[in-house]
Amino acid sequence: MDELLTVSEAAALLHTSERFVRRLIAERRIEFVKVGRHVRIRESALIAFVVAGTVAPLTTHDVTGRVA
Repeated sequence: MDELLTVSEAAALLHTSERFVRRLIAERRIEFVKVGRHVRIRESALIAFVVAGTVAPLTTHDVTGRVA
């Protein structure tokens, strides 16, 4: 079972503000768990969010349209 992180812990791992994480939750852009009135984020959900947002670097062919 994954560790459940608080909003502040998730923000610290992402190096962002708590407000950003709360916005992700409000917009349902990240999976979260309600424990009573508390909100927790699975560590795997946080990793999945980062992986989904990862952009591959451009190659020479992408920039010039020619094979290097």
